[in-house]
Amino acid sequence: MVQLVHNFGAAAVAGLPILALYPAVQTAAVQRRLAWLVGLGWAVQAASGTGFSAVSYYYYEKLPDLHGVAFAALLIKILCAAAGFWIAMLYVRRATRWSDERGRSAWKLLASLGVTALAAAAFLRWFA
Repeated sequence: MVQLVHNFGAAAVAGLPILALYPAVQTAAVQRRLAWLVGLGWAVQAASGTGFSAVSYYYYEKLPDLHGVAFAALLIKILCAAAGFWIAMLYVRRATRWSDERGRSAWKLLASLGVTALAAAAFLRWFA
């Protein structure tokens, strides 16, 4: 279940920012709703990521032994989640006062963070 929730969160944080940009620009109200969903997606990523540790601890009575590439990948994912959540909530609160270019830049940054977190997940899985 943790993996299922984590996968849906990953789809949200990578896909929704791209949807906000393409194929057609969405209205401000739709973009605000998408920003809420992206913020929720990042919160789900953080919670389910923590859930992986809890499941490991419950079944093996220890946390996963991460080092090297796996640890770096986990750190990247944590930083992406923190930044993505913060930017999404900033968008929700302040985007009505932003220029169109600033709003598009926020969506591009959110999309980049989502893709970066997905790429880091592949390294984390491979090297853990």
